[in-house]
Amino acid sequence: MRRHHRIRTAGTVCAVLALALVTGCEGLDDGGTAASDGAGAPAGGKATSPLRNPDGTEPGLAPVTGDADRAAARDLIGGLRTKGRGPKTGYDRDEFGYAWMDTADGVPLARNGCDTRNDVLQRDGEDLRFRSGSNCVVVAMTLHDPYTGTTIDFRKQHAAEVQIDHVVPLSYSWQMGSSRWSESKRERLANDVLNLMPVQGRANSAKSDSGPASWLPPSKRIRCAYAVRFAQVAEKYELPVTPADRETMLEQCGG
Repeated sequence: MRRHHRIRTAGTVCAVLALALVTGCEGLDDGGTAASDGAGAPAGGKATSPLRNPDGTEPGLAPVTGDADRAAARDLIGGLRTKGRGPKTGYDRDEFGYAWMDTADGVPLARNGCDTRNDVLQRDGEDLRFRSGSNCVVVAMTLHDPYTGTTIDFRKQHAAEVQIDHVVPLSYSWQMGSSRWSESKRERLANDVLNLMPVQGRANSAKSDSGPASWLPPSKRIRCAYAVRFAQVAEKYELPVTPADRETMLEQCGG
């Protein structure tokens, strides 16, 4: 059984305390510290570049930097097929299996005894606390949200503060062709850790089922990485994207 317990080092704690002293109480909102200024303050934590994390099992979403990596990002995005977005007719979340199932075979961490939501909370969270008698259910943690650049002190009694984003939204996939997939393939997409990112709840709600042409993370420094992750999921599941989405994704990586 694979576990992803993260323990913050003393150096990281000091860095967080230093940041709090610099920012004071300004920009604190709904459990987040050091709110994003739109340009995107650097998120802390053990974030990994999506180019170094092709299966999504490593934590976070680090910026894609450097000419070579940004060129590799553009190559990946440029290879995606495009088509127009189809109708939403017939879409239902239940078409992708029940939420956070542990039995979607063919994806990392399946059948490890812990549901998908708690798997990704453990993957990306730090200072994890678990429900009494459980090594699965996360009841408290610290999350460095890549989308907004904020740090969130999560407590399960306020679960909506952290939501699990489907990077490629399920409704988007339905309109781009997953309506014709087998149920098992749709279950894989819904529970594949490559397609899942714990983020600030309000940011996830604002995204809804948008593609990159309609919504990008508020943190500008992470937008190329977000485009790469969106492309990785689309490539893995042979999903096309809209022409506008591909163009927007290329732009984020200097294309």
